[in-house]
Amino acid sequence: MEIALETTIQQVAGWLRDSRSTVVLTGAGISTESGIPDFRGPNGLWTKNPGAEKAATLQTYLADREVRVRAWRSRVEGGLWTEAEPNAGHHALAELERKGKLDLLITQNIDSLHLKAGSSMERMVEIHGNLREYVCMGCGERGPIERVLERVRAGEEDPPCRRCGGILKSATISFGQNLVAEDYARSERAASRCELFMAIGTSLTVYPVAYLPEVALRNGARLVIINAQETPYDELAHAVIREPIGQVLPRIVAAV
Repeated sequence: MEIALETTIQQVAGWLRDSRSTVVLTGAGISTESGIPDFRGPNGLWTKNPGAEKAATLQTYLADREVRVRAWRSRVEGGLWTEAEPNAGHHALAELERKGKLDLLITQNIDSLHLKAGSSMERMVEIHGNLREYVCMGCGERGPIERVLERVRAGEEDPPCRRCGGILKSATISFGQNLVAEDYARSERAASRCELFMAIGTSLTVYPVAYLPEVALRNGARLVIINAQETPYDELAHAVIREPIGQVLPRIVAAV
């Protein structure tokens, strides 16, 4: 088993060395080793509480004040999302960028752990947004989320936008909410031009992001998948690794 794994690690490292353009897509699975649960794994948030997925829709957030009150209260309390630290997998991808072998990192995660690990915003697309900022659903104003959290701490349960009175929300993409068009266009463009596409810690079931490996394959790229569970793309991939990301990814990057 270890011999076969080492062979695959060296093979993927060789592809990384040879690739003139590499795109990496990460999902919740890369952050589980930092203590943040994924969504669809055996202990995932949606697996354990299917009703929570429905509550995470944009429609519910906009229509139900109590949902917004709970959301802002949980942001103030912080917890996993604010206290988590990057793990070896995040650091490995930051190192891959420093080696000049990562053209674009597309992350579905909102936890900012790639940023904390040293990955640059210039080569990153946070395709599902982030928890560092807020956005007004009315006028589109954005800013540091701490401005809103200060108002919640001061007693405002559901702070409205000070510019237009609209509903404020963390700058994350909820179910039923469109992606930022330019973010997806940049991701799709990179996928169509890359020679190597790596999907790490993602179930590849959330669309339209799950189309990106198909875009890469259609244009002749190799596909590598590192994920604990099976994905719809496993049979199309050139290599599939099921080992813990924080253990295997640093070994791959070290061999580049």
